[in-house]
Amino acid sequence: MNPTSHTSLGRLVLGLALTAALPVQADDTTLTGDWGGLRRELDAQGIRFTGDYSGETAYNAHGGQHRSARYSQNLKLGVQFDLGKLYGFNNGDRIQLTINDRRGNSASEDLVGNRLPIQENYGGLYTRLTELSYERTLFTPALNVKLGYMAMGNDLGGLDSGILCNFMNAGFCGHPLNMSGGSGWANYPNAHLGARVKYDFSPNWQLRVAAFNVDPSSNGNSSRAWHLGPKHTTGTVVPIELIYKHTGNLPGEYKLGYYYDSSDVKRIGSNKDVSGRGGHYLLIDQAVWASQTSQGRSLHAFGQYSAASEAASPFTKWYGAGLVLYKPFEGRPRDTVALGYGRAVPNPRSRDNADAAYANLDNAEQLIELSYGYQATPWLTLRPDVQYIIEPGAFSAQNIDNALVLGLQVKAVF
Repeated sequence: MNPTSHTSLGRLVLGLALTAALPVQADDTTLTGDWGGLRRELDAQGIRFTGDYSGETAYNAHGGQHRSARYSQNLKLGVQFDLGKLYGFNNGDRIQLTINDRRGNSASEDLVGNRLPIQENYGGLYTRLTELSYERTLFTPALNVKLGYMAMGNDLGGLDSGILCNFMNAGFCGHPLNMSGGSGWANYPNAHLGARVKYDFSPNWQLRVAAFNVDPSSNGNSSRAWHLGPKHTTGTVVPIELIYKHTGNLPGEYKLGYYYDSSDVKRIGSNKDVSGRGGHYLLIDQAVWASQTSQGRSLHAFGQYSAASEAASPFTKWYGAGLVLYKPFEGRPRDTVALGYGRAVPNPRSRDNADAAYANLDNAEQLIELSYGYQATPWLTLRPDVQYIIEPGAFSAQNIDNALVLGLQVKAVF
């Protein structure tokens, strides 16, 4: 399918979504409703169905490499089995099955030439099994264990509050990209065999530890879409997170993390191998203001810092910061306004190998993004988006003009 047809498809899907929104009542939370009561009945029995769609259209209005638009989409369908309701288990036993499908074209690859994906839902363009996991508490309600086939980012590396997915660029939405750029940490929807443990020290403090198989040949490989087992294991990646959350008038979330990948890989700028690679990160979401007269109106500040091994990562540091205003207008209680700045730093060892090409470039790709999340219905969100990308060629050693990208993200819950 060519880019024009993808853009037309995106407009068609948006039109259908807006048309479908007209008769929906205010208390309807999904596009498909309650299925005549069947959905509620199944949920009460322990079977919960979920699904959502996201479509992202991005138009390069200035700079970059080409003037045009690109569309990408993600469809996710899942079912969760509550074994307590189904079979009387009493340890929070759950099985999660999720299938993911992605299609479309990349504005970053085709139009701008930058490293940070303008559309966070682009990548891995095929239907795949994204999760088949089993979760339960163990010994004590404070200890939760999850194991199976799953994406690391579902439980680790991002802010649980979801504040960062008020943006369309993958530099913000998700986890810092130098984790996956310089280790076996895999981006969603890529999944691997692994296990995750959570332990609550108190209502405010939690520790998360996990171990996942590293199999780079399975990432983005459509022939491995339904194969749970590894094919070419190179090692194990082990992330550790310490999390602090506080509630009250100004709630906050703080994550301090470290990860280590035992794989042997080529050292940057050398033919020799380096044994093991790792990194660390700090993520913050803190409310800095809350209205005393309008419930739900608040301003949150976020910050991100992530550093990866210079020996083996082409993308060594990421800095991100910004603000998100919830309920910007009295009559729009679920709308948001988000402004963010990010800086992605290439490995200086890579730059040393291309001094001539880098001569006229700054030392990082930078991103400024502004978005407005419009909650059209309880199940439909429209997000107009503007991204300004500085030094798009910082990672490719190309002298590319700064780019201005206009976007629209559509999210629907089935």
